[in-house]
Amino acid sequence: MVETEYQTKEKSFVEEVGLFFEQVGWPRMTGRVFGRLLIVEPSHQSAGELAGALMASKGSISSVTRLLINYGLIERISLPGVRRDYFRVKPCGWANLFSQKLAMISIFRGIITRGLELLEGRENLNRQWLEEMDDLYAFFERELPVIMANWEQERLKSKMPGK
Repeated sequence: MVETEYQTKEKSFVEEVGLFFEQVGWPRMTGRVFGRLLIVEPSHQSAGELAGALMASKGSISSVTRLLINYGLIERISLPGVRRDYFRVKPCGWANLFSQKLAMISIFRGIITRGLELLEGRENLNRQWLEEMDDLYAFFERELPVIMANWEQERLKSKMPGK
């Protein structure tokens, strides 16, 4: 079967998403599954459909869909009268992921604070690094919620009738 130009572009997109995910520390297949779910019609796909399209094992698909579900980027759905499960991109998944990251920033900042307390009264390179990290994480704690609120307002405005 000869591939159409569109199918070639689809595959290229899926691979590009896979490489991006790999560059940020996730398995490449995780990005490939996510990339596929971003562009495929219908927008929900079974594990078998994903495995076939991505030339991957069902075990691999099962592992990465669990990971993507845990991070809130995709969701498992069922269709009436159909016994298998399907996966699709979860609405607001990226926003939820950022919220999770903000919570992790707060937790890690607490750890940094304990490190600074441990080095109280010392002036050394380790303390300077901790202070720099504390400043950065404090900035993120302060600014990321504002950015997310602004994004949500902008998103809502763009969804208003007449826009």
